[in-house]
Amino acid sequence: QIIEEVAARHGLAALLQEKPFNDVNGSGKHNNWSLATEDGIMMLHPGKINKATGNPQAFAVIMAAIIAAINEHGDLMRMAIASPGNDFRLGACEAPPAIVSTYLGEDITFYLSHFKDGKGEGEYVPATKTLDLGTNEILPFEVPAEDRNRTSPFPYGGARFEFRAVGSSQNVSMVNTVLNTIVAEKFAEFADAIDAGKDVHDIAREALNDNWRCIFNGDNYDEAMQQELTDRGVWRIDSGVEAIATLTAEKNVNLFEKMKVLTKEECTSRQTILHDHYMGTVDMEAKCLVDMINQHIIPSVKAAGIGPLSELEGCIPTLKAAIAEIHAAEDSYKAAQLSRVLRLETMIDIRAICDAAEEVVPANLWTLPTYKELLFLDSHTTVAPESETQFYDE
Repeated sequence: QIIEEVAARHGLAALLQEKPFNDVNGSGKHNNWSLATEDGIMMLHPGKINKATGNPQAFAVIMAAIIAAINEHGDLMRMAIASPGNDFRLGACEAPPAIVSTYLGEDITFYLSHFKDGKGEGEYVPATKTLDLGTNEILPFEVPAEDRNRTSPFPYGGARFEFRAVGSSQNVSMVNTVLNTIVAEKFAEFADAIDAGKDVHDIAREALNDNWRCIFNGDNYDEAMQQELTDRGVWRIDSGVEAIATLTAEKNVNLFEKMKVLTKEECTSRQTILHDHYMGTVDMEAKCLVDMINQHIIPSVKAAGIGPLSELEGCIPTLKAAIAEIHAAEDSYKAAQLSRVLRLETMIDIRAICDAAEEVVPANLWTLPTYKELLFLDSHTTVAPESETQFYDE
C-alpha cells in the first residue's frame, strides 16, 4: 500500500507484478521467519536456546518439529504463495520451483543426521568465517560459514528461515499464518508426547527419521534434482489454482480447526476468495490485451503494411470467447482453472504473435513501449538539470 501510494504521488504506478518481462528476472518477497520465547530468547539460534533451556540438544528438537511441519504441510506452504504472477515466476531464473523442500546447509544436516541416528551427543555449534569488505570504514566481522541456498524455497539462514517464494504482489498474512500454525501443531504434538512419558530426544529423532525427505541442499533449478524430489514424495504442486484448492483438504481443515485458527467455513471462504482473485486478475489482464491489440498493435501493423494482421485479428474472438467461458463457469474453482489455461497457454501463444508484429513494424509506427524503453529508459532519455552542477574543492 505504501509503495503504491508513494508511486502515485510522483506520477508513477507501482504494479508489483511477479513476472512483468519475459525471460527477465521477476519480483518477489523474502519472508524472514523466526521464533522467540515470551522473554525474547531466539529459538532458532542454537547457542542461545540451548543455554536458556540447559539442554544442549534443544535446537535439534526444535528443528525436528519444523522439518516435520514442512514435510507434512508443504501443500499449505505452496497454497500460501499461490497467485497468477507466481505461476510465471516459480522455477524461473530467480525464484525457487514449486517443490517445497528446505535447505539446512551441510553442517546442520550432518549434525541432525548424527543426532537422529543416535551417533552423536552434544550441541550444534555453527561455523563462522570472517568477512572483510576491504574498507577502512567497516572492520572485518564474523558471518555464518554457510550462506543460504538461493534456489531453495525455505532455507535456514542462521537464526531464521527465509521463505523465498512469496510473490511481490502478495500480502504475507496467509504465509505467516500457515508457518505459525503448522509449527505450533508440531510443538503441541511434541508436548503431548512428552506429557505422556516419552523422551523428548526420542520424539525428535522419530520425527526426523519420518520426515527427512524434505531436506535438500542441492540445486533446485536442476531438472534431475527436481525429479528426484518429486520421486521422494516431497510436496510439488505446479499450478497455483490447485495449490489454493488444498486449503479445504480434510487434513488442512482439521489442522486449522484443531489449532483454533480457522473454521471449516472460513477455510472455504478464503479458498473461494483466492480463486476469485486469481480469476479476476487474469480477467483484467486478458481484457487489457484485447485493448492493446485492437487499439495499438493492429493499427500499427496496418499503418506499416507488414506483419501478421490476420493472425492478430483472429486473436480477438479467441480471447473474448475464453473470457466468456470463464464468466460462465459453475464456481470459482472452475473459473480459476480456466483462467490459468487462458493466461499460461492462450495468452502466451497470442503474445508470440504480438512479438512477431513488433519485430517487423518500424519503430516510428509502433505505439507501445518496447522492452528497450521500459528497461533502459535512463540510457536514451534526457532530462535537463534544474541547475548547473556545482563542484567543490576538497
